[in-house]
Amino acid sequence: MSEEKDPWGMDKYKFNIPNLPKFKFKKALILPIILVIVAIWMLTGIYLVDTNQQAVVKRFGKVARVVGPGPHYHFPYPVETVNKANVTDVHRLEIGYRSYENGESRLIEDEAQMLTGDENIVNLDVIVQYRIGDIVKYLYNIQGVVSTIKQVSESSMREIVGKQKIDYILTVGKDEIQIKAHEMIQDILRQYNAGIQIVAVQLQNVNPPDEVVSAFRDVASAREDKSRFINEAEAYANQVIPEARGTAASMILDAEAYREEKVKRAEGDAERFSEILKNYEQAPQLTRKRLYLDKMEKVIGKSDFHVFDSQISDINTFIGLENLKGSVNK
Repeated sequence: MSEEKDPWGMDKYKFNIPNLPKFKFKKALILPIILVIVAIWMLTGIYLVDTNQQAVVKRFGKVARVVGPGPHYHFPYPVETVNKANVTDVHRLEIGYRSYENGESRLIEDEAQMLTGDENIVNLDVIVQYRIGDIVKYLYNIQGVVSTIKQVSESSMREIVGKQKIDYILTVGKDEIQIKAHEMIQDILRQYNAGIQIVAVQLQNVNPPDEVVSAFRDVASAREDKSRFINEAEAYANQVIPEARGTAASMILDAEAYREEKVKRAEGDAERFSEILKNYEQAPQLTRKRLYLDKMEKVIGKSDFHVFDSQISDINTFIGLENLKGSVNK
């Protein structure tokens, strides 16, 4: 039989390959090979979850279970799949600026500049700290978690700042703004079923635009002076008022003691007068004479007064009158 020629003229490119020995596959090896393949496939279902992680096991695309740290097993792909995530670390998101490892930072004006309620512009540097609260919601409910948190945080800050005056924001409103922002961001993310827990919202820097910084610093300095004067006045009042109260209490006590003394003295005089009146009614002459003698005793007892008898000629006979005699001679 003649060899057929290739109508395309490719005969010249054919090669004569010697006959290779045929490999005879034994049917007895089929089952062990299949078992080895199945065993290797089953071993791929072993996995380890770190101490700071949780894992979600999905079976045919649906969530089957959530597991914690440690070694676990799942049916290999495509029956079950495993997704892990760090649920303990706190993540940091910067709004209004970007910090670098060397400690420097750069202002992002589009994010930092916000309009206040009195139509002023203020620059805010904000840090939002968050962690995973629900791993299932975190992995499968939203896409672009970081960008979502950033947009929600920025819009919440703009809404809160837009309702406040710039003086309040620059002075005493920082804590209240942080609290409101924390609550608002968390509420919005909860509505999204994002599975994110907001740990903290911190206002790092709150400054007016560079063009008006000096003017706002003067205003802030004036407020600080006012606050200092008020504190000094309150301190002085706290010092003076107790002293005045103490003095007033002492004067009241002295007045009460004086009144008590006067009342007791008056009562004693009245009682003594009543006793004299009673004696006078019983013996008028005797009482009048006794009162006269008592009075004369008081008057004469206080003066250097002597009574002499005209019949006595020698004054020296009186003891103790030498000084009186000398004064008379003088």
